[in-house]
Parts: sequence; C-alpha cells; structure tokens
Amino acid sequence: MEHILDNPIWNALLTGNQHLAIGNEQARYLPKDIGAFAGLSNYSGSAFASLYEISPFGAPAVLFTAGAVTIPASWKILVQKDLLQMVYQSPTAPALGRTELVALHDQDIPAMRTLTALTNPGPFLARTIVFGSYYGIFQDGQLVAMAGQRLQPTPYTEISAVCTHPDYTGKGYAAQLMRHQIGLILAAGHTPFLHVFADNANACALYEKLGFQTRRQLQVYVLEKQA
Repeated sequence: MEHILDNPIWNALLTGNQHLAIGNEQARYLPKDIGAFAGLSNYSGSAFASLYEISPFGAPAVLFTAGAVTIPASWKILVQKDLLQMVYQSPTAPALGRTELVALHDQDIPAMRTLTALTNPGPFLARTIVFGSYYGIFQDGQLVAMAGQRLQPTPYTEISAVCTHPDYTGKGYAAQLMRHQIGLILAAGHTPFLHVFADNANACALYEKLGFQTRRQLQVYVLEKQA
C-alpha cells in the first residue's frame, strides 16, 4: 500500500491544505501566488491531461514523485532533480535556546521575500505566508532568518523556507527555528517532515543532527505547459 508521503503534494491537497487547492479527483494545484505545487492522483496520461486542462499557462507546475515518471509531450521539463524526504523520528521536541523568535505576519512579507530571494530556500510568493506558522529572527530591525510550514498531508506537516541571511550564518539561527517548528508541529499532534535536495550536504547534516532521518528519495519535476 502506498504511504501517504509517497505522494505528498496530492495528499496534502486532499487533507491539510485542501482549503487552498484547486482541481478535481485526478489533479489539483495551488493558486500561483501561494505556490507552484501540483498533485496528481497517479501519473497516468489521463491525470496529466486533467492537470493540463485546469491549470493556467505561464506558471510552472512542481511535482514530487516517488521515482521517475513519464512526462507527456504537452509538458516541458524545466527541472528534474533528486529530492530527499526526511521525517522527524522522536516523539519529543528538542530543547529550545534563548534566541527570540517572532511570529511573521502580512506586514513582514516584503522582508520575507527579500530574504528568500537572497538565500533561495525555495519559491516564496506573494501569499505563501498563508501556509502558516512562519517565525523569524530580527537583528537591528532586519529579518535575518526564518522558517515556516508548508505541505500538510495529514498527519504530517512539512517544515519549509528555512533560511539565514549570509551575513548571519554560523549563529545557530536555522537550528533554533527548526527546533521551534518541530515543537509546534508535535504540539498539534502531527509529525514533522521536510524535503531537501540530495546534494545539499550542509542542510542534510543539520537535519540529521536535529533528529530527522531520510525516509526515501523522491524526484522533483518543474514542468511548463506547452501550447
């Protein structure tokens, strides 16, 4: 039987992120100002055709798949990379330090977009904040580190947008934000998980130190509709 995390985007758009999803019984996607994610019930030609029919031109569609799949000619592959899926293994959260974390709100979106554009943890769009539970660290009025939550394939919640300004690395900010997010997710009765590119050795080492273990390797596809 397929595990819910083998098709995390589709299952998130059926469960915890259902209120944000657009689509039908074969294909769903997020509004393009929230995220580029798209989910398919399976990777049949029919499901891809359904996504093609309902999704807009001019914006990429990001799929996470449990291995390589056949992409129809109606879609152009912009990116295909190995992606590791890691799951938190402990029933308790790691201890927090003393760094002051601040809840981020709509008025912080410009600073959040500036930071994510600089550090590239993944796309952060005009309304990505609606995924919820974003927290940051400020120094001298500047947002220098942040992390939040994204996909929610119940009972799992993904930690995302973990990033630190290059001038403030080495201070443990990412680890502190991660510990906080783990605590929030466990307190809600969910299990933390995340995705990281397989070639991002530094991030993988941090996540393993915090208690995450690789569950499996996925493929990430970034696709573009062809006319």
